[in-house]
Amino acid sequence: MKKKTVLIIGFLISFGLGFYMNILVSNKNGNNIVIKQEKDKNNIKKEGNMKLGAFSMSLSVKDIQVSQQFYENLGFSVFAGSLEKNYIIMKNENSLIGLFQGMFKNNILTFNPGWDENANNIAKFDDVRVIQQELKSKGLKIDPEVDEKTSGPAGFMVTDPDGNVILIDQHR
Repeated sequence: MKKKTVLIIGFLISFGLGFYMNILVSNKNGNNIVIKQEKDKNNIKKEGNMKLGAFSMSLSVKDIQVSQQFYENLGFSVFAGSLEKNYIIMKNENSLIGLFQGMFKNNILTFNPGWDENANNIAKFDDVRVIQQELKSKGLKIDPEVDEKTSGPAGFMVTDPDGNVILIDQHR
């Protein structure tokens, strides 16, 4: 029960972070959402793989300042966030790492449909609800589920066979 609570808290914090980042760096003319629901008999998209958007690793760290220094030594620089709020997002070219102190227990793999690695809106992407439908059709457990009657920002989590949490977190 504690693990689920911590994951939900981490999800909510990541979701809030997304709203914050979207306000800071949103691309004002890129609000075209493409919802693809074209599937063949085997429930596989005709157009290829799911478009999951930007990928980042959200790391649960013990000391955010020590971790920041370590990743700066690897060539990362602060992209967003706040040390005072115990999280920062660091970037090195196309690679993103979020450092979160005291927010969740384990590391989380994060995908942001609709965003590139600079938190800019991309024109074509798979809406989080379409991704959820496809994963559910393949037997994956979604927790918590997104209300498929809604639109806009939403997110859900899945856990891989080894216990790694994957957050699909759409901010627009």
